[in-house]
Amino acid sequence: VQLVESGGGLVQAGGSLRLSCAASGNMFSINAMGWYRQAPGKQRELVAAITSGGGRTNYTDSVKGRFTISTDNAKNTMYLQMNSLKPKETAVYYCDAEACYGGRFFDVAWGRGTQVTVSS
Repeated sequence: VQLVESGGGLVQAGGSLRLSCAASGNMFSINAMGWYRQAPGKQRELVAAITSGGGRTNYTDSVKGRFTISTDNAKNTMYLQMNSLKPKETAVYYCDAEACYGGRFFDVAWGRGTQVTVSS
């Protein structure tokens, strides 16, 4: 499985961006996908996740009501619509694909990331 992110850039505080994660390869074993972000000097954190087919979504508290995760299975693409962006959300955003075995999720692949910079 290969993942490629796009859509990052520079935006003013309060603005919006839509990130895309294009997946290729054998997606048969993938049960969920997610968006993570890593700011300079900080640990990578989960932003949002979605199960295959889009049945369930999960968001970190700080983005609830502002970010929306979605998938287009026909295009093998996952999206993250980000609204009302804040300067503290400046980070490299990564997507990942996960498989579920024995009730636990394991990372199968990561993208290389896309930079999001929010100016004040």
